[in-house]
Amino acid sequence: MIHVCPLSKVDRVVAQSGAARLVSLLSAGTTMTRPAVIAAENHLLLAMNDIAELRDGMTLPGESHVRRMLDFVQAGDRTAPLAINCYAGVSRSTAAAYIVAAAFDPSLDEMELAHTLRFLSPSATPNPRLIEVADAILGRQGRMIAAIRAIGRGADAFEGAPFALEI
Repeated sequence: MIHVCPLSKVDRVVAQSGAARLVSLLSAGTTMTRPAVIAAENHLLLAMNDIAELRDGMTLPGESHVRRMLDFVQAGDRTAPLAINCYAGVSRSTAAAYIVAAAFDPSLDEMELAHTLRFLSPSATPNPRLIEVADAILGRQGRMIAAIRAIGRGADAFEGAPFALEI
């Protein structure tokens, strides 16, 4: 199970889900206090901005971010709960959950997975750059990109409500 949340809800979601591993996708300089129940080696902090195109002074999500995330989650117990957060729980974390689910089960239909994501999180607006990079790495031939484009932008929200995606 993948548990997705904004930074403000990490402690609660980790405690309620029993997650022992955490992926955080945050802009450089964002204060992140790792929950005490998450060992340092079980927390992956990826510094990137929530952007889809290169901008001065910002870090564009890239191949190294996606590969590090995939290596980290694939090294863990796939049956154990995994928590993923970004600042708002809307863009980077929802993209990461989609990517991890697709990586764990290559037979998953990209469009069906995208619709499941939207059903679970009406505000989900997965970062298109993360999706584009993962689509190439996972050999999905544009299907992940097309599926995320098809669900469009999610409902406006300051932060997304926590949700769980079964894998």
